[in-house]
Amino acid sequence: MTDLKQKILAAVGDDLKAIEQALAENLNPYFDLVSQVAGHILFAGGKRLRPLLMVLGARLCGYSGNHTARFSTIFEYLHAATLLHDDLIDGADMRRGRQVANQLWDNPTAVLTGDFLLARGLSIAADTGLCEVIQTIARITENMSQGEIRQLEKKGDITLSEDDYLDVIRCKTAVLFQGACRTGALVAGANPATIQALTDYGYHLGLAFQMADDLLDYTQDISSLGKHAGADLREGKLTLPLIHALSRAPETDCQAMVAIVENRNFTGAEFADLVEMLKRNGGIAYTEAQAAAHIHKAKTALLPFEDSPTRETLMDIADYARVRKT
Repeated sequence: MTDLKQKILAAVGDDLKAIEQALAENLNPYFDLVSQVAGHILFAGGKRLRPLLMVLGARLCGYSGNHTARFSTIFEYLHAATLLHDDLIDGADMRRGRQVANQLWDNPTAVLTGDFLLARGLSIAADTGLCEVIQTIARITENMSQGEIRQLEKKGDITLSEDDYLDVIRCKTAVLFQGACRTGALVAGANPATIQALTDYGYHLGLAFQMADDLLDYTQDISSLGKHAGADLREGKLTLPLIHALSRAPETDCQAMVAIVENRNFTGAEFADLVEMLKRNGGIAYTEAQAAAHIHKAKTALLPFEDSPTRETLMDIADYARVRKT
């Protein structure tokens, strides 16, 4: 464990315990089967980063109530719902080191449990009594659905552009980070400028987080990532390292990379060759630089806030999002 990760965990340990307890208490399904399937994805690990961002955002804005842990569960329920749906659509085998839910149960059960989690998130959003929070959550679900459709439409498309990629990760990842931070500010009754600052922080953090995650698909293995290296590529998901490398590689490398990508049953040796070509043609370095640029923007958005332990933790989370190995 890195020193930075240890520092963050020491600062938010009590918050994470409260979030974990709230996730179990507020799930509240009517049927045991829903509880089993939802629990399979919810309590199989996970960083709890999205609910944590809501809690820290509210605290940064001066919130002193006792409802942040409960309200924060909205964002983990939404995230878990997308994972249940994604795994089915992608034909995935592993998630967080476990067999995916739709293989343990069946496709309809996994889909309907995901739908339940979306509905549960909206129900808790209504409990805040704030129309702006309800609107924020509704927009998140709308954007995530469109992002999934967009990704499905572009599945395996070797001509996918960087703009197309950014549109997908904005809808699928950044809006949830952004919404968590924004909701924290809204619950705290912050002024418009403060709400916007936290919204900007979450947006850029979300983009950087996804770019870092996409890098891990080329650099980590199942023991650390919870899924096989190259899993996204086998599912037809083209991400920034490959998109950029293809845009600047010589013809021989382009042909070799395309041949590997189009054969989703590529071997470990072929995947290793692909990673070397990504490095040689700047795909890895470019993605790292883009992630770093968004981290800089995220941290810049926090500068108007007074220096405090909470702001420092949010700064640390931004730094860790880029350098994490899991």
